[in-house]
Amino acid sequence: MPIDFHNEANRYSYSGRSVDPSWVDLFQKLVDTYHIEYPIDIGCGGGIYSRVLASIGTIRVLGLDQSAPIINTAKQHSDDPRLSFQQGDALCTGLPSSSHDMVLQRALVHHINNLEACVKEANRLLNTEGIYVIQDRTPEDCFLPGSSQHIRGYFFEKYPQLKKLEKQRRHTSQKVKHTLEENGFLLLKEHKFWEVRRNYENKVEWKEELLSRKGRSILHELKEDELLVLEDMISPHLPESTPIVEKDRWTIWISQKRS
Repeated sequence: MPIDFHNEANRYSYSGRSVDPSWVDLFQKLVDTYHIEYPIDIGCGGGIYSRVLASIGTIRVLGLDQSAPIINTAKQHSDDPRLSFQQGDALCTGLPSSSHDMVLQRALVHHINNLEACVKEANRLLNTEGIYVIQDRTPEDCFLPGSSQHIRGYFFEKYPQLKKLEKQRRHTSQKVKHTLEENGFLLLKEHKFWEVRRNYENKVEWKEELLSRKGRSILHELKEDELLVLEDMISPHLPESTPIVEKDRWTIWISQKRS
């Protein structure tokens, strides 16, 4: 069954990882962070990307997520006075209009059916010429073949029912760009890239995380025996004793609020 993000048992699912330095470098190349002072990270999860925003010179960062247990965990993992977290809905945050100069939504919009409402709320929150950054995976990103780096690709090769579910919840690049342009944004750039998800010391460490389903909501659709079969299928494709660098392909859309 799907993961329940409001369940206390899942509060640490998205807080244990760290952001790979390559993502930070790319973000700073794609976004002019020098002028960003009050960003908001909507759908912040455990707050690992919120902490990155706080580290690159911003004055104040707000992390927002719908799940109270996850927000509580994010608070526990941060002692930076520039960083705060609160519970809220991406479609109706209740925050003041024009209160932020950047909105970041990483790995959020595939959870959102009403993409237009999500984009409109981001527009309302941004001040004049504010920057809107969406990062997510399109169907094209998700369904690239599996490999020793793109491990997630094997999920859909083994279980076609997962591919069907994934296709239903992922927005195409065309839809994202159209929704941005129809709701007050100028698309500045679209960029596809491979983000390091995690480095594993060996296959044993990879197996432990896979079987725990940590950080991968799609695996909560599988039963225990199905998960074991998946592990058996992927394992021969991975090195036995050398480190494993797992990556996912993403698309990032950077747009600016029209004045």
